[in-house]
Amino acid sequence: MPSRVWMYANYHCNIQCTYCLTESGPKVAQRALSPETMLAVAEQARELGFTDLGVTGGETFLMPHMPDTLAALSANLPVVALTNGTLFSRRLLAKVEHLAECDVALQISLDRPDADVNDEMRAPDNFRKVTQAIPDLVERGITVRIATTVESIEDNELDRLCALHRDLGVPDSEHIIRPIVRRGRADTEDLGVEAVASDLPSELTITDDGAFWGPFGPTVKDGVLDTDLLVTRTTLPLETPARALLGLLEGRPEGADSTLNIR
Repeated sequence: MPSRVWMYANYHCNIQCTYCLTESGPKVAQRALSPETMLAVAEQARELGFTDLGVTGGETFLMPHMPDTLAALSANLPVVALTNGTLFSRRLLAKVEHLAECDVALQISLDRPDADVNDEMRAPDNFRKVTQAIPDLVERGITVRIATTVESIEDNELDRLCALHRDLGVPDSEHIIRPIVRRGRADTEDLGVEAVASDLPSELTITDDGAFWGPFGPTVKDGVLDTDLLVTRTTLPLETPARALLGLLEGRPEGADSTLNIR
């Protein structure tokens, strides 16, 4: 059984990144999972033997319930929640403080060590907001991971980026670098590497539209959901898509889904 279950909490976002898999943005429909559904997924994932949970979007913290939902999810399994890191006002920081006592890590996107280059692919003022939010979260005892998503990066630039995240309080062990995958808006913008199912993590991913082969599966292009990596339209009981995914994996060697080092 693949170890992690992902949930797309929502699809809308406060920014509009150039390489976004799901064409997320401020005008996109929410297509959100309810807190009740997310908790049911977590409980059933634990019972089925999964070991971890992932929560992504859209921008997860546009959902007002997210701080409390993450805490509730972590009572079942460890959670990593993806966020662009731009919404952490003093009010939201106060609401997430209790996550320091939970098995929750916040994974924040930071692609370049220079504001202008970083913001060109993400959003105006993104770099400033992210580099302010990370130490604010670390200071409160919340685990922060940095995700860098790029087509390529020179050694000197990577060295400066790593020096930056260390200065912000994030160790090398909590920094991941991954390629842009040519799906969603990245495909429209002619960015990234081509990837098929065998290149992508086979981690069961639950959305409002169904269950997919990995978090790179439920992508959107030209406003239309991609279904090439759809596993089942049924999401609950979780055993249904889990068994379907296992059937697709039958006979595949362990690690065969990591050819592009996408994690």
